[in-house]
Amino acid sequence: MTVLITGGTGFIGVEVARILLKKGEKRPVIFDINPSTKRLDEISDQVKLVRGDLGNFSHVLDVVQRANPSVIYHLGGMLSVPSDADPAAAIRANALGTFHVLEAAKLFNVSQVLFSSTIGTYGLDIQEEVINDYTLQRPQLFYGATKVFGEHMGLFYKRKYGLDFRAIRYPSIVGPGVKTPGVAQFTSWVIEVCARGEPFTITLKPETKVPVIYFKDAAQAIVRLGEAPLENLKTVNYIVAGVSPVASAGELADIVRAKVPGAEISFDPNLEVQVILDKFLLPLDDRNAQQEWGWRCEYDQERIVNDFLQELKLNSQRYV
Repeated sequence: MTVLITGGTGFIGVEVARILLKKGEKRPVIFDINPSTKRLDEISDQVKLVRGDLGNFSHVLDVVQRANPSVIYHLGGMLSVPSDADPAAAIRANALGTFHVLEAAKLFNVSQVLFSSTIGTYGLDIQEEVINDYTLQRPQLFYGATKVFGEHMGLFYKRKYGLDFRAIRYPSIVGPGVKTPGVAQFTSWVIEVCARGEPFTITLKPETKVPVIYFKDAAQAIVRLGEAPLENLKTVNYIVAGVSPVASAGELADIVRAKVPGAEISFDPNLEVQVILDKFLLPLDDRNAQQEWGWRCEYDQERIVNDFLQELKLNSQRYV
C-alpha cells in the first residue's frame, strides 16, 4: 500500500510528498493533469508521476486501482479566479473530480481521503465577528461553491460508506512561485518581486489584514490531520487559521523592507475590491483543530519572509 496525491506537483502537493518521504513513505504516487518535475527537484526519482485528469472518471479509477493507496491526499483542482472564469471546467475538476476520488476510494477500499478546502466556502453575509467551523457557508465565488459541495460529498461518503474523510479549510497560502491571479496573492508577490529587485504596488489599504498560512505549514497541517487518531476527531471539516496575529499589509511591507534592502513597496488601494474584502476578512477561530489533533502553526509572518527568501535563494529554479 502507498499514498496517492492528486494535484501532486502543485503548491501543497509537492511539500506533502517531501514530508511523507522524510517519514519513510516509499514512492508516493503523484497524479496531476500536468505533472511537471520542476518543483519536485531532488525527490523526482523517489515518487511515481502519473498524468491524468480528475474530471475523467476512468483516469481516476485507473490510478487508484493501480496504486492501491491506503490514503489519498486530494489536493487537485481549479483555484478561485480560473473557476470563476470557467465554471464548466471548475465543475468538472472540482465537483466531479472530488466525486470521482471518493467513489474510487469506496470501490477500491481506500481507508482515508484528506481533502483540501478553503475559507472561500464562506460568504459576505457572515453575522458573527469571527469565522469558525460552524459559521454558515454561503460562498460568493464559484470556487467556494464547488468546495462546499466537495466537503458535503465527503460527509456523505463518511456516513454511508464508512470512509475516513477529513478536510482542511485553508486561508490564503503564501509561498514562492505563485502564478494564479487573486487579490490576496500580494502576500506572496510582494516578497518575491522585491527579492528580484523590482518595485511592487499593493492594491489594498495598508491596514488590511489577510489571513494567511505558509505553504510548509499548510502541508504539515494536512499530514498531521491524517495521522490523528479517528477517535479524537469530532469535527470533519476543519478551519486552520495560519499566522496569528495576522500581519497587516503595511506590517508585511515593513518586514519585507527590513529583509530586502532597497525594496520599493507602495500602496494604491482598489476601493471597490477593498469594500468587498472588508466584509470577508474576519479573524479565524481554529480551536477545534488545536484541541482535537494538536494543530499549531509554526511560521509567523517574519519567519515566513525569512524562509521564503531562503527558498528563493537556494531553490530558485523550482519557482520560475
